Amino acid sequence: MSNTFGTLFKFTSFGESHGSAVGGVIDGCPARLHVDMDFIYTELVRRKPGSLPNSSERKEDDEFEIVSGIFEGTTLGSPIAFLIRNKDANPGDYDSLKNIFRPSHADYTYQSKYGIRDHRGGGRSSARETAARVVAGAFAKMFLKPYGVKISAFVSQIGNISISDSYTTSGEIPCCSDSLCCPDEEASKKMDTLLAELKAKGDSTGGIITCMIKNVPAGVGEPVFGKLQSELAHAMLSINAAKGFEYGLGFKMSSMLGSEVNDEFNSVREGDTLKIKTKTNFSGGMQGGISNGEDIYFRVAFKPVPTIMKEQSTVDTDAKSVILKPRGRHDVCVVPRAVPVVEAMAALVIADQLLLNNVCRLK
Repeated sequence: MSNTFGTLFKFTSFGESHGSAVGGVIDGCPARLHVDMDFIYTELVRRKPGSLPNSSERKEDDEFEIVSGIFEGTTLGSPIAFLIRNKDANPGDYDSLKNIFRPSHADYTYQSKYGIRDHRGGGRSSARETAARVVAGAFAKMFLKPYGVKISAFVSQIGNISISDSYTTSGEIPCCSDSLCCPDEEASKKMDTLLAELKAKGDSTGGIITCMIKNVPAGVGEPVFGKLQSELAHAMLSINAAKGFEYGLGFKMSSMLGSEVNDEFNSVREGDTLKIKTKTNFSGGMQGGISNGEDIYFRVAFKPVPTIMKEQSTVDTDAKSVILKPRGRHDVCVVPRAVPVVEAMAALVIADQLLLNNVCRLK
């Protein structure tokens, strides 16, 4: 059901924020793939709580345990199951929220849908679930590596501080060495100052992540209901706090002229081969729902963290008005920690699409 993502390269996640563990099962990963455990852990470190100055104080090592599907460091072709134990769960922080619906959280909607909910940190709706996505995405990245596919995301906006769009039009993957994963050093400093100010005020903010995918061959994606951009949008909008998706010039195109945004084709010689390329890439590497061989790039907008350290008005399960008094450990802005999650979901989409389009085959 909704806990499984993908068609051939499938990933199912499970677990709640303050339960014993989160984890997943990957089915369809080809056999004989070498598994780099250090790489998987490095990806988890990028996402884990407590890793940034203004992130949640929750401390999780995010050590993972492979339960099945790998033998002597190599995939078997059978389902790969893994666990990430919740070692710093603190469900007591949420006892006072058992009968309260928090503003802009999934408390009310989960209660309405299931008639029951895990009030401890949001349970299944918590961003803690994304740790499992990062592990699955790491496997997808390892699968894509021999095909030359590179996926890199970075922070392009936090609050009202943004960087230039030139990072996506230059064709080069920007280097992000700072803690906020922002390639613009000056903007990153301003973002860091803003986050510190908001933390002191007990407030939060949102932002935007830009993702680039290089070396996806032309012809990947389905022309109608399985468009490549719609699969990417589906993946990105499934991430906690994601509120918007656009690819290429996106919404900016609506106010421009066709003569300004059409990507004209030309011939480019690479060695002895004459290749068809586009002079510009305003389409973001996809046309008609199918990849055209150019760089794929898109942006994902994230809302402010709904848990803030300010009193808010809400209601309880009896529909009585109450004042919500803040408690718990939370991020000021989820965007920096969501960067590896965006990459992971993009990798899962591309791995699945390459298999579906017979660009690479299950062994």
